[in-house]
Amino acid sequence: MLGILNRGLQQGLKTTGTLGKVIFPVTLIVTILQFTPVLPWIINLLSPAMGLIGLPGEAAVPIVLGNTLNLYAGIAAIISFEFTVKEVFIIAVMLSFSHNLFIESAVATKVGVKWWVIVGIRIGLAMAAASIINLVWNGGAEMAQYGFVSSSEVVLNGWLEIAMHGVQTALIAIFQLALIVIPLMIIMQYMRELGWLDVLSNKFAPFMKVLGIDKKASMTMVAGLTIGLAYGAGLMIQAVKEDNVSKKDMYLTLIFLVSCHAVVEDTLVFIPLGIPVLPLLAIRLGTAIILTMAIAYIWNSKERKKRKEAIHEHSYHTL
Repeated sequence: MLGILNRGLQQGLKTTGTLGKVIFPVTLIVTILQFTPVLPWIINLLSPAMGLIGLPGEAAVPIVLGNTLNLYAGIAAIISFEFTVKEVFIIAVMLSFSHNLFIESAVATKVGVKWWVIVGIRIGLAMAAASIINLVWNGGAEMAQYGFVSSSEVVLNGWLEIAMHGVQTALIAIFQLALIVIPLMIIMQYMRELGWLDVLSNKFAPFMKVLGIDKKASMTMVAGLTIGLAYGAGLMIQAVKEDNVSKKDMYLTLIFLVSCHAVVEDTLVFIPLGIPVLPLLAIRLGTAIILTMAIAYIWNSKERKKRKEAIHEHSYHTL
C-alpha cells in the first residue's frame, strides 16, 4: 500500500510540474494585462459586435475577462453593471462554453489536441448559442436581481506591485492545482492498481458508446465532467499515457468536455446571478452530446471509407 501511495505521490508531483509550466506564465501574463491598456482596447473593439447577439456594449467586459481569466472574473464583472435577466443568461451561456481560454486550451495541447481546435469550438459554440437565444427567447426583459455576490477591485500602484501581484496570482494557481491534482493522482493510482478503475470504465462504457468513444477514455471523461479541464488535466494526461487512448477518442472526449465540463461547479456558480440554471445545464449537456455524436459519425464514416479504398486497392494489385 505504501508503494502505491509513493507512486501516486510521484505521479502527482510530476503532473503538477508539467501543468505548472503552462499555468504559471499564462496566469502571470494575463494578470498583468489587466492593468495595461490591452484589455480595455480589446473590450472597446468588441463592444460594437455585442449588439449583434442582443447585448449592450458593457457585456464585452465580463465576456473578455471570463475568457482571459476565469468564470469568477466574468461573474464579478457582470454584477458591476445592470443587465436584464435575458442579457445575463446570454452572457452566462457564452461563458459556460468559453472561459479561461488560455490555460484550458494550453492544457488541452498536453494531451495531444490542437489548441486552435479547442478555441475554435468554444468560441463558435458561445457565439452560436448567444445568437439563437437572442432570436428565440422573447422574455427576460426584467432587470436581473443579483444575490449574495460582490465584486472587489484590486488597486495597485506601479509596475513592481503589478508584477508581484501577477507572480502571487500565478503561484496561488499552481498551489491550488497541487492541492487537487496530487490527492487525485494518489486516488487514481489506488483505483488503477486495485482494479477499481476497470469497474468504473465498464460502468461508464454505455454512455461512451453512445458518443462513439472507446471506454478507455472513461476516466478522462469522468475527470473533466466532475472537476473541469484545468484541474482534470492531470488525470487526462495519465490516462492517455497508461490507458492507450487513441487520438480519435481523445479528440472526441475533449470536444465533449469543452462543451460541458465541471458540470456541477460551472452551473451552480451562476445561481447568485438570478438566472435559470437548469436550462443552462440542459443547453451545455445537449450541445455536447449532439456535437460529439455528429463528429464521431463523420470521423467513423471517413475511416470506413479509407478502409474500403485500401481493401479495394490491395485486391486490384493482387489481381
